[in-house]
Amino acid sequence: MAGVKGQVQKRGVARRRAMVDAAIELFARQGVRGTGVAAVAERAGATPSALIHHFGSKDGLVQAVLEEADRRALERLSASPDAEPTLDQAFEWFVRDAGHTAAADRDLAALHTTLTAENLEPGAALHTWFRDRGRALRAHLTSLYGRAVADGSARAGLDPSILAAETAAFIEGAHLVWLLDPERVDLAAVHRSYFEGMAARLR
Repeated sequence: MAGVKGQVQKRGVARRRAMVDAAIELFARQGVRGTGVAAVAERAGATPSALIHHFGSKDGLVQAVLEEADRRALERLSASPDAEPTLDQAFEWFVRDAGHTAAADRDLAALHTTLTAENLEPGAALHTWFRDRGRALRAHLTSLYGRAVADGSARAGLDPSILAAETAAFIEGAHLVWLLDPERVDLAAVHRSYFEGMAARLR
């Protein structure tokens, strides 16, 4: 019985992944508002009721797509052997990830930026998710800068929380500028310039 249960669970995970992949493709092509649950289900070879079973609602599906984007980014980050990267390692990762986004993940970046703007108000369906995600990112950056001050790789007297908010603002803004004009904005180069400048400031 345990083996059968495991096979069923694996099929469920694979079915859910197929639905998320279909949603990423259709949301990028048609927008979230222009894509219905039935279209995503059909693309994934499933029924609308099966999709609702897995995600609860269209908003749940959208959140799953956003979480998948974060999961992929964290998977790339986990390639580093250091659980707590140094300042230089973290800065280099941001530059590499910008290059990856520009080369392979523009659709997800565009979806993330669009949905952030659509969920600024507290009553919006995904407002809490975006707010908490932003807080988590700033917390990680605050920890990064705090460790750098503590170990001497950044000068004393800096405010890690201010630096974290500045860095988060740069990342979000750089993606927006690039999405609007990708032919003239080199996302990776802009990131490298910013983080090289930040490294010089910190020392």
